[in-house]
Amino acid sequence: MQHFTLLIHCKDQKGIIAAVTNFILKVEGNITYLDQHVDTIQNVFFMRLECELTNPAYDLISVKEDFKTTIATEFNMSWEFYNKDRKPKMGLFVSKYTHCLYDILGRYSSGELHVEIPLIISNHEDLRPIAEQFNIPFYHVPFTKDIKEEGEKRQIELLKEYNIDFIVLARYMQIITPRLIALYENKIINIHHSFLPAFPGAKPYHSAFKRGVKIIGATSHYVTEELDEGPIIDQDISRVSHINSVEDFIMKGKDLERIVLARAIKLHSERKMMIYCNKTVVFY
Repeated sequence: MQHFTLLIHCKDQKGIIAAVTNFILKVEGNITYLDQHVDTIQNVFFMRLECELTNPAYDLISVKEDFKTTIATEFNMSWEFYNKDRKPKMGLFVSKYTHCLYDILGRYSSGELHVEIPLIISNHEDLRPIAEQFNIPFYHVPFTKDIKEEGEKRQIELLKEYNIDFIVLARYMQIITPRLIALYENKIINIHHSFLPAFPGAKPYHSAFKRGVKIIGATSHYVTEELDEGPIIDQDISRVSHINSVEDFIMKGKDLERIVLARAIKLHSERKMMIYCNKTVVFY
């Protein structure tokens, strides 16, 4: 039995759901999940469907080709089939912060994340012992403004060597190059505190503390060339008050970063999102 996820979006029009479900019936598939959304402002239809192929006479390749020449053409769809049985390969980029890395590797080791992690890339050597603790290859790739081209070249070589499907920046403290962004469009996930751009700089929690904020937060988003302006995947907040110290802010912020980044990884790896007009449509 084969399992797949189908994501589609197209101009909203009559008969889309009926056409897709009848197609699945034709190839003797069993639909196990279906959800849809219509953006009434843009007049765009979105759908996510999970299915089992129960007849060995139909394989995913032939089903995709049949769908392309019939339903997808008729409705002028943007669409993609994903094999649910295949775990996407995730590359981790890190610097010196440990909290997101430990959280991801802990969830990975327990089987919570539907991914493979073939390698970890870092611009510092500090976190190599953590990678070795979890038996994941660690590559130190120096990356500064003076050797940016060499660093980018090595990063891309490693990502291609390990056939990486998407990248997670687990508090990687360097700006991703345009070439790498182009190679992994909407496939690089970042995490940061939600104070940007109101509280930029090296100590955002200190700045927020001085302003007496009442909430702190974290945002996970896809990386684009416009810094911190990519489609938002997930966000969360925690309430704070005058009784909290800067240390409290940092602790709460790290907790939020761990949770929000993990949720973003799950949503991406389980194909529960579609990107349209720099926004995400998320099927929880």
